[in-house]
Amino acid sequence: MVTVQDLSLSFGDTTLFKEVNLKFTPGNCYGIIGANGAGKSTFLKIISSEIEPSSGEVFVGKDLRISMLKQDHYAFNDFTVLDTVIFGNKRLYDVMKQKEVLYEKADFSNEDGVLASELEAEFAELEGWEAEGESAKLLRGLGLSESLLKLKMSALSGPEKVKVLLAQALFGDPDILLMDEPTNNLDLEAINWLEEFLINYAGTVIVVSHDRHFLNQVCTHTVDIDYTKIKMYVGNYEFWYESSLLMQRTLSQQNKKTEEKIKDLKRFIERFSANKSKAKQATSRKKLLEKLTVEELPASSRRYPFIAFNVDREVGKDILTVKSLSKTVDGEKLLNKLSFTVNKDEKIAFVSENEFSITTLFEILMGEMEPDEGSFKWGVSTSRSYFPKDNTKYFSDPNVSIIDWLRFYSKNPDESRLRGFLGRMLFSSDDVFKSVGVLSGGEKVRCMFSRMMLCGSNILILDQPTNHLDLETITALNKGLVSFKGNILFASHDREFTETVSTRTIKL
Repeated sequence: MVTVQDLSLSFGDTTLFKEVNLKFTPGNCYGIIGANGAGKSTFLKIISSEIEPSSGEVFVGKDLRISMLKQDHYAFNDFTVLDTVIFGNKRLYDVMKQKEVLYEKADFSNEDGVLASELEAEFAELEGWEAEGESAKLLRGLGLSESLLKLKMSALSGPEKVKVLLAQALFGDPDILLMDEPTNNLDLEAINWLEEFLINYAGTVIVVSHDRHFLNQVCTHTVDIDYTKIKMYVGNYEFWYESSLLMQRTLSQQNKKTEEKIKDLKRFIERFSANKSKAKQATSRKKLLEKLTVEELPASSRRYPFIAFNVDREVGKDILTVKSLSKTVDGEKLLNKLSFTVNKDEKIAFVSENEFSITTLFEILMGEMEPDEGSFKWGVSTSRSYFPKDNTKYFSDPNVSIIDWLRFYSKNPDESRLRGFLGRMLFSSDDVFKSVGVLSGGEKVRCMFSRMMLCGSNILILDQPTNHLDLETITALNKGLVSFKGNILFASHDREFTETVSTRTIKL
């Protein structure tokens, strides 16, 4: 068990959270959510003792081992893959290395023999003889060959290093598992394997993730960091999101009878109690939700942007025809005689092992790059808005204000109208006069959405639009695209987003 008692953290005049009291118990998975900069990763680091809180304490049960997923992909470059994985149990790794040094001594003494005997006993107790087999099993589960075990980490690709570090965090059956964005750079097969692993994991899991599908699959509880407060709720992200919106609506409708509100909320809890397909996790979640009271539902003060793309003109029958499109960049063939037709109302997700192939296709379709061969033709009734993966060129003047930046892309320069669009993206009051040069990645993305909503286009092309976004904006964008009455061509790492928006998938 992990107990957080009266925890507070401040940096100068900024308070991330204060007077936090929580308990994390075995057999449960806790998903930590919150806006960008709310302190999600920092909270994990406090639990792992990497950062000291300003006040309060974290108590970890006696003899419990904490394992944390490392984010530094270069920290183990001089290690072999096997040593890197075993390092997940630091004591076992230290005993193993002590043994190696001891047995290499030329003048092996009686004292050395006694120490060796003690180390061998501890090595066996720590299941050291099974370490290589367990390491190989973890690598196989994550889609890597066990032949990598003897290689240096420096010889591995970026995605391979990510998987090895994940295997390190899972190695040796830790009692408490801390994970910061564990699905980043993982392929779908590895994510599915990790989900199954965590569902059957007997210890305590505390995870930060922007992957809503992942949070919905593995989490029994949601921990919300919201305006310096950290509160824990029963249920996964979907339950937290739906119930928080319901509570917000209920609290704002004061003219309704209290009894009617309670009945609605109880029906909502009952509906979610049997809403998951995974047998083990569904059973535990159902028991938790059955004990839930109306008072324990979240009443979050979180603000959601409003994203809605309206079309000025309905698209006709002909949308897009692509014939034998090919493109080579820096000697690498990214598109090879690609042909497809887009039909009315289709929302197409593009997937590829090489994301640059999709970016190249989108840039060609937007006229920003010429193909080497082949052709494409847009229908005469189509109008297009593009969300590029890299929006740097749209913010080339760092000194321009947000509202003047948006005015440049608007046919109607009326300030109240522009303020309305920016207000939907949570830029209110004096925020609209901030210079674009000081905006975060997520704020620039929200500016790009404001620009696209102004256009009224009937075709949207979006290249990784969920990058840099918090869960609130991803959820709002997801809803906006599902409701969109035109065509969409897009690519995204977010599985929930892709599955709910797309009507068709094209793999390059």
